[in-house]
Amino acid sequence: MRFHKVALAAVSLLCAGAALPQTSPRDRMVVLISLDGFPAYALEDPNLPVPTLRKLIAEGALARRMTTVNPTVTWPNHTAMVTGVSPARHGVLANGAIVRDGTGQHRKVEPWITKDKMVRAVTLYDLAHRAGLKTAQVDWVAIHKAPGITFAFPEVPSADGLIEREMLGSGMVSSADIGQFGKKIIVWRDEVWTNAAAHIIRAHKPNLLLFHLLTLDSTHHTYGPRTLAGTVGMAFLDAQVKRVLDAIREAGMADKSTVVVVSDHGFKSYTKQIQPAVMLEAAGLGDKAFALPEGGSALVYCERGDAAAVAKVFENAEGVDRVADPREYAALGLPDPDKDPQSPRVLLFAKSGYAFGGGRTGGNVVTRPTQGGGHGYASSDPEMDAIFIASGYGIRKGTVVDRVRNIDIAPTLASLLGVRMENVDGRALREILTQ
Repeated sequence: MRFHKVALAAVSLLCAGAALPQTSPRDRMVVLISLDGFPAYALEDPNLPVPTLRKLIAEGALARRMTTVNPTVTWPNHTAMVTGVSPARHGVLANGAIVRDGTGQHRKVEPWITKDKMVRAVTLYDLAHRAGLKTAQVDWVAIHKAPGITFAFPEVPSADGLIEREMLGSGMVSSADIGQFGKKIIVWRDEVWTNAAAHIIRAHKPNLLLFHLLTLDSTHHTYGPRTLAGTVGMAFLDAQVKRVLDAIREAGMADKSTVVVVSDHGFKSYTKQIQPAVMLEAAGLGDKAFALPEGGSALVYCERGDAAAVAKVFENAEGVDRVADPREYAALGLPDPDKDPQSPRVLLFAKSGYAFGGGRTGGNVVTRPTQGGGHGYASSDPEMDAIFIASGYGIRKGTVVDRVRNIDIAPTLASLLGVRMENVDGRALREILTQ
């Protein structure tokens, strides 16, 4: 009788998903894979050929939708994933730091600023590194020269980097490849980045690996979403995810690893581009304001006293859906421009079918010869929703939730790594975790 009670208790634990081998975080691996520009709506298509992602969903947990942060562009959202806070606190509003270019109000985006100067919040990898865990990144963003990363194969590799030297030594990449890396097509670079991720997993078994792939984003920008080209791009990324899973198995870490697959934003199609620089110049404000286009939104920088006149230029303009001022920024998760010069005085959102462009000549709105794709639209737009899949150690099999937020990722992974994230906007997703 006692034996049967013990057996029944064991079965109950297994059914609850709690009978995992208790191992130290130092013996485990968490891999966060970001498939840039993969919309949540695409994964809802049962005919999408992504068998690896389908298998991860069947064996783990799925959020039907993941809410992104404003602006819905790559760097702000990747930074939200690893800090658990919105841009109002982490301070990244573009694909780099926004700095004055020395000519009046004009700005430029500078990506190669060190992480410690760009990101104003504590990251998951900072905490993991401080806890003595091994951290790694391949093509992650806002992470230049981050002291909290143990192993790195960055967006632009260098022949003197540790991982690059190891890959050169084993013939996985050539010196010419490294030297010409930025000139190669994005599909080739994604292939090499996947080689690097697989190598790091097999050779170093990091406790945390951040891995970012870019092919789909480039494809959607060029051809638009919901196209054959986009479908091919997603199938290609699915194959890259499989290679990472194979490397985890080859490293002997299959039963001690958690794999989380996400995207940073969705995509919308458009055929018309709004040219805010042309509009400002026509209004005589070209020397007083600068518009930084981000697809579905544009950040407009000017002096506080010029903001009302600048905003008036875009009110009721073709293609402009909304002109937001700093009083609305808290609700949008953006910083106050009086306290943070990264934040614009005026924020523009485009209507569906339109996107903001960087043209400085021609009319206010330019029609493209073919459909394009963009992001940067308000995070409340369902087409900006991203994907979230989690599978493996510590994940409750068969769990489906309607919606999570990307600011929930960092505290959730922190729980799996046995580190504590405090004072964050997100929460650990206990409903998908076994303990």
